Amino acid sequence: MNDRLKNSFKETDFLLLFGCLAASVYGFLMVHSATRNDALESGLPLSRELIVMIVSAAIGILFCIIISFFDYNSIERMWFFVAAVCLLLILALFVWGEAPEDRPNAKCWLPTPFGVYFQPSELAKVGFLITFSNHVERVRRDMNKPLNVLLLTLHALVPIGLIILTDDLGSAIVFGFMFTGMMFMAGLKIRYFVAAFGAIAAAVPVLWTKFLSNFHRQRILAIYYPEALSETVYKARIYQQQRAVNAIGAGGLFGDGLFKGTYTQSEAGIPVNESDMVFSVVGEELGLVGGILLLAILAFICLRIIKTAKCAYNVSGSLICYGTVFMISSQAVMNIGMCLKLLPCIGITLPFISAGGSANLCIYLAIGLVLSVYRFNKNKSLDSMSIYDIRTQFER
Repeated sequence: MNDRLKNSFKETDFLLLFGCLAASVYGFLMVHSATRNDALESGLPLSRELIVMIVSAAIGILFCIIISFFDYNSIERMWFFVAAVCLLLILALFVWGEAPEDRPNAKCWLPTPFGVYFQPSELAKVGFLITFSNHVERVRRDMNKPLNVLLLTLHALVPIGLIILTDDLGSAIVFGFMFTGMMFMAGLKIRYFVAAFGAIAAAVPVLWTKFLSNFHRQRILAIYYPEALSETVYKARIYQQQRAVNAIGAGGLFGDGLFKGTYTQSEAGIPVNESDMVFSVVGEELGLVGGILLLAILAFICLRIIKTAKCAYNVSGSLICYGTVFMISSQAVMNIGMCLKLLPCIGITLPFISAGGSANLCIYLAIGLVLSVYRFNKNKSLDSMSIYDIRTQFER
Protein backbone atom coordinates (compact mmCIF):
# COMPACT_ATOMS: atom_id res chain seq x y z
CA MET A 1 0.00 0.00 0.00
CA ASN A 2 2.82 2.39 0.84
CA ASP A 3 4.46 1.67 -2.52
CA ARG A 4 1.18 2.43 -4.27
CA LEU A 5 0.87 5.76 -2.51
CA LYS A 6 4.48 6.61 -3.30
CA ASN A 7 3.92 5.80 -6.97
CA SER A 8 0.76 7.89 -7.07
CA PHE A 9 2.63 10.88 -5.65
CA LYS A 10 5.53 10.41 -8.05
CA GLU A 11 3.13 10.39 -11.00
CA THR A 12 1.38 13.63 -10.04
CA ASP A 13 2.55 16.87 -11.63
CA PHE A 14 2.80 18.80 -8.38
CA LEU A 15 4.38 21.79 -10.10
CA LEU A 16 1.25 22.24 -12.22
CA LEU A 17 -1.04 21.61 -9.26
CA PHE A 18 0.84 24.06 -7.03
CA GLY A 19 0.81 26.65 -9.82
CA CYS A 20 -2.98 26.35 -10.06
CA LEU A 21 -3.35 26.59 -6.29
CA ALA A 22 -1.16 29.69 -6.23
CA ALA A 23 -3.32 31.27 -8.93
CA SER A 24 -6.48 30.46 -6.96
CA VAL A 25 -5.09 31.96 -3.75
CA TYR A 26 -4.14 35.06 -5.75
CA GLY A 27 -7.72 35.18 -7.01
CA PHE A 28 -9.17 34.79 -3.52
CA LEU A 29 -7.22 37.83 -2.35
CA MET A 30 -8.31 39.94 -5.33
CA VAL A 31 -11.99 39.00 -5.00
CA HIS A 32 -11.85 39.58 -1.24
CA SER A 33 -10.47 43.05 -1.83
CA ALA A 34 -13.11 43.79 -4.47
CA THR A 35 -16.01 42.63 -2.29
CA ARG A 36 -14.88 43.29 1.30
CA ASN A 37 -16.96 46.47 1.63
CA ASP A 38 -20.12 44.56 0.72
CA ALA A 39 -19.17 41.90 3.28
CA LEU A 40 -18.58 44.49 6.00
CA GLU A 41 -21.94 46.13 5.29
CA SER A 42 -23.57 42.72 5.70
CA GLY A 43 -21.67 42.07 8.93
CA LEU A 44 -19.84 39.08 7.44
CA PRO A 45 -16.09 38.39 7.36
CA LEU A 46 -16.28 37.21 3.73
CA SER A 47 -18.58 38.17 0.89
CA ARG A 48 -20.99 35.70 -0.67
CA GLU A 49 -19.04 35.89 -3.95
CA LEU A 50 -15.81 34.89 -2.24
CA ILE A 51 -17.42 32.06 -0.28
CA VAL A 52 -18.93 30.62 -3.48
CA MET A 53 -15.57 30.97 -5.19
CA ILE A 54 -13.65 29.20 -2.40
CA VAL A 55 -16.18 26.37 -2.08
CA SER A 56 -16.32 25.88 -5.86
CA ALA A 57 -12.55 25.83 -6.17
CA ALA A 58 -12.29 23.34 -3.28
CA ILE A 59 -14.83 21.03 -4.92
CA GLY A 60 -13.03 21.47 -8.24
CA ILE A 61 -9.67 20.56 -6.69
CA LEU A 62 -11.19 17.42 -5.16
CA PHE A 63 -12.62 16.34 -8.51
CA CYS A 64 -9.34 17.33 -10.19
CA ILE A 65 -7.40 14.90 -8.00
CA ILE A 66 -9.99 12.14 -8.47
CA ILE A 67 -10.03 12.57 -12.26
CA SER A 68 -6.23 12.46 -12.38
CA PHE A 69 -6.29 8.85 -11.14
CA PHE A 70 -8.41 7.65 -14.06
CA ASP A 71 -7.04 7.05 -17.52
CA TYR A 72 -8.09 9.89 -19.85
CA ASN A 73 -8.48 7.34 -22.66
CA SER A 74 -11.17 5.59 -20.61
CA ILE A 75 -12.85 8.91 -19.91
CA GLU A 76 -12.83 9.68 -23.63
CA ARG A 77 -14.61 6.42 -24.34
CA MET A 78 -17.57 7.87 -22.44
CA TRP A 79 -17.70 10.76 -24.94
CA PHE A 80 -21.37 10.17 -25.77
CA PHE A 81 -22.42 10.51 -22.13
CA VAL A 82 -20.24 13.63 -21.71
CA ALA A 83 -21.64 15.20 -24.89
CA ALA A 84 -25.24 14.40 -23.91
CA VAL A 85 -24.90 15.97 -20.44
CA CYS A 86 -23.29 19.16 -21.78
CA LEU A 87 -25.81 19.46 -24.62
CA LEU A 88 -28.81 18.96 -22.33
CA LEU A 89 -27.52 21.57 -19.89
CA ILE A 90 -27.09 24.12 -22.68
CA LEU A 91 -30.54 23.33 -24.08
CA ALA A 92 -31.97 23.76 -20.58
CA LEU A 93 -30.95 27.42 -20.78
CA PHE A 94 -33.65 28.03 -23.41
CA VAL A 95 -36.28 26.89 -20.90
CA TRP A 96 -34.95 27.75 -17.43
CA GLY A 97 -32.04 30.07 -18.17
CA GLU A 98 -31.81 33.36 -16.30
CA ALA A 99 -30.16 36.60 -17.33
CA PRO A 100 -28.93 39.77 -15.57
CA GLU A 101 -31.27 42.76 -15.52
CA ASP A 102 -29.15 44.83 -17.92
CA ARG A 103 -28.93 41.99 -20.49
CA PRO A 104 -32.31 40.20 -20.56
CA ASN A 105 -31.34 38.16 -23.64
CA ALA A 106 -28.19 36.71 -22.03
CA LYS A 107 -29.80 33.62 -20.50
CA CYS A 108 -26.50 31.97 -19.61
CA TRP A 109 -27.16 30.76 -16.06
CA LEU A 110 -29.23 27.95 -14.59
CA PRO A 111 -30.61 28.25 -11.03
CA THR A 112 -29.69 25.42 -8.67
CA PRO A 113 -31.25 24.13 -5.43
CA PHE A 114 -28.21 25.49 -3.53
CA GLY A 115 -29.11 29.12 -4.15
CA VAL A 116 -26.30 29.68 -6.66
CA TYR A 117 -26.31 29.78 -10.45
CA PHE A 118 -24.47 27.42 -12.78
CA GLN A 119 -23.12 28.40 -16.21
CA PRO A 120 -23.32 25.34 -18.52
CA SER A 121 -20.90 26.83 -21.06
CA GLU A 122 -18.06 26.40 -18.54
CA LEU A 123 -18.71 22.67 -18.24
CA ALA A 124 -19.21 22.44 -21.99
CA LYS A 125 -15.62 23.66 -22.50
CA VAL A 126 -14.36 20.67 -20.52
CA GLY A 127 -16.74 18.38 -22.39
CA PHE A 128 -15.42 19.75 -25.67
CA LEU A 129 -11.86 18.86 -24.65
CA ILE A 130 -12.98 15.25 -24.21
CA THR A 131 -15.27 14.81 -27.21
CA PHE A 132 -13.25 16.77 -29.76
CA SER A 133 -9.89 15.23 -28.89
CA ASN A 134 -11.52 11.80 -29.16
CA HIS A 135 -13.03 12.74 -32.53
CA VAL A 136 -9.66 13.85 -33.89
CA GLU A 137 -7.99 10.69 -32.55
CA ARG A 138 -10.47 8.56 -34.49
CA VAL A 139 -9.84 10.30 -37.82
CA ARG A 140 -6.21 11.34 -37.32
CA ARG A 141 -4.87 9.42 -40.33
CA ASP A 142 -7.42 10.96 -42.70
CA MET A 143 -7.96 14.21 -40.86
CA ASN A 144 -7.21 16.43 -43.86
CA LYS A 145 -9.86 14.84 -46.06
CA PRO A 146 -12.59 17.42 -46.74
CA LEU A 147 -15.37 15.26 -45.23
CA ASN A 148 -13.52 14.84 -41.94
CA VAL A 149 -12.69 18.54 -41.79
CA LEU A 150 -16.36 19.30 -42.35
CA LEU A 151 -17.49 16.89 -39.63
CA LEU A 152 -14.93 18.26 -37.15
CA THR A 153 -16.09 21.79 -37.95
CA LEU A 154 -19.72 20.81 -37.37
CA HIS A 155 -18.64 19.23 -34.06
CA ALA A 156 -17.41 22.65 -32.94
CA LEU A 157 -20.24 24.67 -34.48
CA VAL A 158 -22.93 22.87 -32.47
CA PRO A 159 -21.83 24.22 -29.04
CA ILE A 160 -20.69 27.53 -30.52
CA GLY A 161 -24.02 28.11 -32.23
CA LEU A 162 -26.10 27.18 -29.19
CA ILE A 163 -24.01 29.38 -26.90
CA ILE A 164 -24.32 32.32 -29.29
CA LEU A 165 -28.10 31.89 -29.14
CA THR A 166 -27.90 32.30 -25.35
CA ASP A 167 -26.07 35.61 -26.00
CA ASP A 168 -22.86 34.39 -24.35
CA LEU A 169 -20.53 35.78 -26.99
CA GLY A 170 -17.41 35.57 -24.81
CA SER A 171 -17.71 31.81 -24.26
CA ALA A 172 -18.46 31.27 -27.96
CA ILE A 173 -15.22 33.04 -28.88
CA VAL A 174 -13.28 30.89 -26.40
CA PHE A 175 -14.73 27.79 -28.07
CA GLY A 176 -13.59 29.20 -31.40
CA PHE A 177 -10.02 29.61 -30.15
CA MET A 178 -10.03 26.12 -28.65
CA PHE A 179 -11.29 24.60 -31.91
CA THR A 180 -8.81 26.52 -34.08
CA GLY A 181 -5.87 25.80 -31.79
CA MET A 182 -6.63 22.10 -31.46
CA MET A 183 -7.06 21.72 -35.21
CA PHE A 184 -3.73 23.45 -35.82
CA MET A 185 -1.88 21.33 -33.27
CA ALA A 186 -3.50 18.20 -34.72
CA GLY A 187 -1.88 18.95 -38.07
CA LEU A 188 -4.66 20.45 -40.19
CA LYS A 189 -3.19 21.81 -43.42
CA ILE A 190 -2.79 25.57 -43.71
CA ARG A 191 -5.03 25.79 -46.78
CA TYR A 192 -8.06 25.08 -44.61
CA PHE A 193 -7.19 27.93 -42.25
CA VAL A 194 -6.75 30.30 -45.20
CA ALA A 195 -10.12 29.24 -46.63
CA ALA A 196 -11.79 29.65 -43.22
CA PHE A 197 -10.28 33.10 -42.74
CA GLY A 198 -11.53 34.16 -46.18
CA ALA A 199 -15.02 32.84 -45.45
CA ILE A 200 -15.18 34.64 -42.11
CA ALA A 201 -13.93 37.89 -43.67
CA ALA A 202 -16.59 37.64 -46.36
CA ALA A 203 -19.26 36.96 -43.76
CA VAL A 204 -18.37 39.90 -41.51
CA PRO A 205 -21.14 42.19 -42.87
CA VAL A 206 -23.75 39.48 -42.28
CA LEU A 207 -22.37 38.66 -38.83
CA TRP A 208 -22.37 42.34 -37.91
CA THR A 209 -25.92 43.06 -38.99
CA LYS A 210 -27.70 39.75 -38.36
CA PHE A 211 -25.93 37.99 -35.49
CA LEU A 212 -24.51 40.69 -33.22
CA SER A 213 -27.00 42.46 -30.98
CA ASN A 214 -27.09 46.25 -30.92
CA PHE A 215 -25.57 46.08 -27.43
CA HIS A 216 -22.52 44.14 -28.69
CA ARG A 217 -22.13 46.37 -31.73
CA GLN A 218 -22.06 49.45 -29.51
CA ARG A 219 -19.40 47.93 -27.26
CA ILE A 220 -17.20 47.19 -30.27
CA LEU A 221 -17.71 50.66 -31.72
CA ALA A 222 -16.94 52.25 -28.35
CA ILE A 223 -13.41 50.87 -28.59
CA TYR A 224 -12.59 51.09 -32.28
CA TYR A 225 -14.90 53.76 -33.72
CA PRO A 226 -16.41 55.90 -30.96
CA GLU A 227 -17.36 58.62 -33.45
CA ALA A 228 -20.19 56.38 -34.65
CA LEU A 229 -21.92 56.62 -31.26
CA SER A 230 -23.66 59.50 -29.57
CA GLU A 231 -21.88 60.94 -26.56
CA THR A 232 -24.49 59.49 -24.19
CA VAL A 233 -24.26 55.98 -25.62
CA TYR A 234 -20.46 56.11 -25.78
CA LYS A 235 -20.13 57.11 -22.12
CA ALA A 236 -22.54 54.38 -21.08
CA ARG A 237 -20.72 51.65 -23.00
CA ILE A 238 -17.17 52.72 -22.12
CA TYR A 239 -17.80 53.64 -18.47
CA GLN A 240 -16.82 50.27 -17.00
CA GLN A 241 -13.64 49.95 -19.05
CA GLN A 242 -12.62 53.57 -18.58
CA ARG A 243 -12.79 53.25 -14.81
CA ALA A 244 -10.79 50.02 -15.01
CA VAL A 245 -8.07 51.75 -17.04
CA ASN A 246 -8.03 54.65 -14.59
CA ALA A 247 -7.64 52.26 -11.68
CA ILE A 248 -4.81 50.33 -13.33
CA GLY A 249 -3.04 53.57 -14.22
CA ALA A 250 -3.39 54.84 -10.65
CA GLY A 251 -1.62 51.73 -9.34
CA GLY A 252 1.71 52.62 -10.91
CA LEU A 253 4.64 50.28 -10.39
CA PHE A 254 3.87 48.79 -6.97
CA GLY A 255 0.21 49.67 -6.48
CA ASP A 256 -1.62 51.41 -3.67
CA GLY A 257 -1.47 48.33 -1.44
CA LEU A 258 -3.86 45.46 -0.81
CA PHE A 259 -7.31 46.71 0.29
CA LYS A 260 -6.19 50.31 -0.28
CA GLY A 261 -7.13 50.99 -3.90
CA THR A 262 -9.15 54.18 -4.31
CA TYR A 263 -11.29 52.87 -7.15
CA THR A 264 -11.52 49.33 -5.80
CA GLN A 265 -12.61 50.40 -2.33
CA SER A 266 -14.84 53.24 -3.51
CA GLU A 267 -18.60 53.09 -3.04
CA ALA A 268 -19.04 53.75 -6.77
CA GLY A 269 -16.19 51.42 -7.63
CA ILE A 270 -15.84 49.57 -10.91
CA PRO A 271 -18.82 47.45 -12.03
CA VAL A 272 -18.22 43.68 -11.59
CA ASN A 273 -14.60 44.20 -10.56
CA GLU A 274 -14.79 40.88 -8.70
CA SER A 275 -15.29 39.07 -12.02
CA ASP A 276 -14.95 40.60 -15.49
CA MET A 277 -12.85 43.54 -14.28
CA VAL A 278 -10.80 41.75 -11.62
CA PHE A 279 -7.54 42.72 -13.33
CA SER A 280 -8.28 46.35 -12.43
CA VAL A 281 -8.02 45.32 -8.76
CA VAL A 282 -4.65 43.70 -9.47
CA GLY A 283 -3.37 46.76 -11.31
CA GLU A 284 -4.54 49.32 -8.78
CA GLU A 285 -3.61 47.57 -5.56
CA LEU A 286 -0.56 45.52 -6.61
CA GLY A 287 0.64 47.64 -9.51
CA LEU A 288 2.63 46.61 -12.56
CA VAL A 289 4.66 44.19 -10.43
CA GLY A 290 1.51 42.43 -9.25
CA GLY A 291 0.21 42.24 -12.81
CA ILE A 292 3.46 40.74 -14.07
CA LEU A 293 3.43 38.22 -11.22
CA LEU A 294 -0.08 37.14 -12.17
CA LEU A 295 0.89 36.76 -15.83
CA ALA A 296 3.96 34.76 -14.79
CA ILE A 297 1.79 32.33 -12.78
CA LEU A 298 -0.62 31.84 -15.69
CA ALA A 299 2.29 31.46 -18.13
CA PHE A 300 3.88 28.86 -15.85
CA ILE A 301 0.63 26.88 -15.75
CA CYS A 302 0.37 26.95 -19.55
CA LEU A 303 4.01 25.92 -20.02
CA ARG A 304 3.61 22.96 -17.66
CA ILE A 305 0.54 21.85 -19.61
CA ILE A 306 2.40 22.21 -22.92
CA LYS A 307 5.21 20.06 -21.52
CA THR A 308 2.68 17.35 -20.69
CA ALA A 309 1.18 17.67 -24.19
CA LYS A 310 4.55 17.02 -25.77
CA CYS A 311 5.01 13.85 -23.71
CA ALA A 312 1.62 12.35 -24.57
CA TYR A 313 1.85 9.14 -26.62
CA ASN A 314 -1.38 9.75 -28.55
CA VAL A 315 -3.10 12.63 -30.31
CA SER A 316 -6.06 12.80 -27.94
CA GLY A 317 -3.83 13.26 -24.89
CA SER A 318 -1.91 16.06 -26.57
CA LEU A 319 -5.10 17.79 -27.71
CA ILE A 320 -6.65 17.70 -24.23
CA CYS A 321 -3.60 19.59 -23.00
CA TYR A 322 -3.35 22.01 -25.92
CA GLY A 323 -7.08 22.68 -25.75
CA THR A 324 -6.74 23.55 -22.06
CA VAL A 325 -3.89 25.94 -22.87
CA PHE A 326 -5.94 27.68 -25.57
CA MET A 327 -8.88 27.91 -23.18
CA ILE A 328 -6.82 29.51 -20.39
CA SER A 329 -4.73 31.77 -22.61
CA SER A 330 -7.60 33.05 -24.79
CA GLN A 331 -9.67 33.93 -21.73
CA ALA A 332 -6.71 35.65 -20.09
CA VAL A 333 -5.95 37.71 -23.20
CA MET A 334 -9.58 38.74 -23.67
CA ASN A 335 -10.15 39.56 -20.01
CA ILE A 336 -6.99 41.61 -19.57
CA GLY A 337 -7.44 43.18 -23.01
CA MET A 338 -10.87 44.52 -22.14
CA CYS A 339 -9.63 45.76 -18.74
CA LEU A 340 -6.93 47.73 -20.60
CA LYS A 341 -9.52 49.04 -23.09
CA LEU A 342 -7.77 47.26 -25.94
CA LEU A 343 -10.62 44.83 -26.65
CA PRO A 344 -14.40 45.22 -26.43
CA CYS A 345 -16.06 44.32 -23.15
CA ILE A 346 -17.77 40.98 -23.81
CA GLY A 347 -17.99 39.47 -20.34
CA ILE A 348 -15.31 36.83 -19.85
CA THR A 349 -13.65 35.68 -16.64
CA LEU A 350 -9.93 35.56 -15.88
CA PRO A 351 -9.09 31.89 -15.15
CA PHE A 352 -8.46 31.10 -11.47
CA ILE A 353 -8.72 34.81 -10.56
CA SER A 354 -12.29 35.96 -11.23
CA ALA A 355 -15.21 35.19 -8.94
CA GLY A 356 -17.71 32.65 -10.19
CA GLY A 357 -18.56 29.16 -9.04
CA SER A 358 -18.91 27.53 -12.45
CA ALA A 359 -15.63 28.88 -13.81
CA ASN A 360 -13.58 28.00 -10.72
CA LEU A 361 -14.99 24.49 -10.50
CA CYS A 362 -14.75 23.61 -14.19
CA ILE A 363 -11.22 24.91 -14.72
CA TYR A 364 -10.04 22.31 -12.22
CA LEU A 365 -11.91 19.59 -14.09
CA ALA A 366 -9.80 20.48 -17.12
CA ILE A 367 -6.64 20.47 -15.01
CA GLY A 368 -7.64 17.01 -13.73
CA LEU A 369 -7.69 15.76 -17.33
CA VAL A 370 -4.23 17.24 -17.89
CA LEU A 371 -2.93 15.55 -14.74
CA SER A 372 -4.38 12.28 -16.04
CA VAL A 373 -2.48 12.71 -19.29
CA TYR A 374 0.66 13.35 -17.26
CA ARG A 375 0.12 10.30 -15.06
CA PHE A 376 -0.82 7.81 -17.76
CA ASN A 377 2.07 8.63 -20.02
CA LYS A 378 4.40 7.00 -17.52
CA ASN A 379 5.72 3.57 -18.44
CA LYS A 380 4.14 1.14 -16.01
CA SER A 381 1.65 -1.69 -15.96
CA LEU A 382 -1.93 -0.67 -15.39
CA ASP A 383 -4.79 -2.35 -13.59
CA SER A 384 -8.33 -2.43 -15.00
CA MET A 385 -11.53 -1.69 -13.18
CA SER A 386 -14.70 -3.49 -14.19
CA ILE A 387 -16.85 -0.37 -14.43
CA TYR A 388 -16.69 1.25 -17.89
CA ASP A 389 -13.29 -0.34 -18.45
CA ILE A 390 -11.72 2.51 -16.47
CA ARG A 391 -8.05 2.05 -15.70
CA THR A 392 -6.32 3.30 -12.60
CA GLN A 393 -2.64 3.83 -11.98
CA PHE A 394 -2.59 1.36 -9.05
CA GLU A 395 -0.86 -1.97 -9.54
CA ARG A 396 -2.08 -5.19 -7.96
